[in-house]
Amino acid sequence: MALPKRIIKETERLMAEPVPGISAVPHEDNLRYFDVEIHGPSSSPYEAKAYRIPDNWSPALQIRTILLSIQALLGAPNPDDPLAADVAKSWKEDEAGAIATAKAWTQQYAVPK
Repeated sequence: MALPKRIIKETERLMAEPVPGISAVPHEDNLRYFDVEIHGPSSSPYEAKAYRIPDNWSPALQIRTILLSIQALLGAPNPDDPLAADVAKSWKEDEAGAIATAKAWTQQYAVPK
């Protein structure tokens, strides 16, 4: 089955205009899937590690837009618009503790750059 033009164009753009700190490479066996790593921003609890992103993707947004949004959230978390209310509450009540937890989880779950 041929790839949709949109996937081809987005893949070409990702290769031609790489985003610093983000690696997105199409799978060799299925170009509809990408191997994605987002490096934690400097001076954030996530620095010095990279995050591998699952291959679920909705065509409602461009791949590049999604990756840039994730990278921005790693650099500037927003507890006022949370995905997990309990985590946002902890962040607001004890930001230093939340940052320490983020650093610990980064060491445990992220991969070295």
